[in-house]
Amino acid sequence: MIPRVRAVLLVLALVLTASGCGLAAPGGDEEPRVTILGSWTDDQEKQFRDVLDGLGIPYTYQGTAATREVLLAEVQAGNPPDIAILPGLGDLVEYAAEGRLRSLKGLYEPKEYGPPWQPRAKDIAHDLWVPLKTDLKSIVWYPKGRIPPSGPAPLASWCIGMGDDGASGWPGSDWIEDLILQSAGPDDYEKWATGDMEWTDDPVIDAWTRWAGLLAQDPAAGHRALLLDHRGGPGGHGLLFDNGCDLEHQGSFARSFYKDRKERAAFTDSARLLPGGPSMRGREVSADFAALFGESTQARDLLKRLASRKVQEEWGHKAGVFSPNSAVHAKDGEVEKQISSRLTDQRVPRCLDASDVMPAAVRDAFYEAVLLTIAHPGDPVRARLADVQKVQDAQPEHTRRLTGVCSRPQ
Repeated sequence: MIPRVRAVLLVLALVLTASGCGLAAPGGDEEPRVTILGSWTDDQEKQFRDVLDGLGIPYTYQGTAATREVLLAEVQAGNPPDIAILPGLGDLVEYAAEGRLRSLKGLYEPKEYGPPWQPRAKDIAHDLWVPLKTDLKSIVWYPKGRIPPSGPAPLASWCIGMGDDGASGWPGSDWIEDLILQSAGPDDYEKWATGDMEWTDDPVIDAWTRWAGLLAQDPAAGHRALLLDHRGGPGGHGLLFDNGCDLEHQGSFARSFYKDRKERAAFTDSARLLPGGPSMRGREVSADFAALFGESTQARDLLKRLASRKVQEEWGHKAGVFSPNSAVHAKDGEVEKQISSRLTDQRVPRCLDASDVMPAAVRDAFYEAVLLTIAHPGDPVRARLADVQKVQDAQPEHTRRLTGVCSRPQ
């Protein structure tokens, strides 16, 4: 089912591109525009457009949750965007290996980005992507005034939605990733994320078994999670305020889903609330990485401005987003300060979202295994993970693996 859906998305993206609905710059005598593809839609898109409008450079922005499918279609059609911004660093690694990305030398200051914001791949230049925005994971949101329990929470307490426009199942992958990080630690987490540990090894089996056990408490609730969008319903205030639940395991970007109720949401570190109640051994984080496909001076100038301290701070102050640039100061505000302090705390290991650094095929198999586990939580875990391992084993030998996915305490 899942591969078929992805195939339909890819065909649709190809059709849109071929019919002129993609990111092609306007023709005729109109001023050329920098074309940008990103994953931000709705309120996040509006906030990003506000930033772009202040740069004084003509642009065309396309926001879609199916960034990987749309980008692949446009690259194959010979009409890639000038700038692509996406969390899937594993995809950018493959484009880099094909020689499609342009150097960003001179567009940002590498010294302002410490681990894990600059992961590298063997035999690939180190200046082909730059993180523009980051988010904190390994946290749980709850309505202010409802104090979370002191230990693992039952399934009935959790807001869970797997639906997404482009990659259903990824919210469940965050659960697995967080469980592996907290129970096995950053070293094993990085081995698993980069393909140096098998999916059937004990740390992965253990985390997956804990999560399946949580879901087995109420299979009907799991089935509802398959139908729920992770952002909540249209016009609503996100899962936390619209679904009668108390806890949501979601990244710092969840506040954009809560809209005018975001000030009523508080968060805590996730570890003690997860199945088994592991101790916190690291923080999972994510980033949106920008890469340059075009060669125009305008595109380079626009990306340089986006990565600048001034624009990063303006974006953060207006929209409450967080920058991986160590020179950028976060917006004042209780929640913003708490998130920023965790994102910049070098005493605790920080690890990039594992699915984001995996090859696309492995990531897809990961998401599919998540959905199947929710649908059938009582099925054997090992057999399901053995299927994901087969996909990993089938990856070409030349597939580049990233290093520096986790930072180390300083």
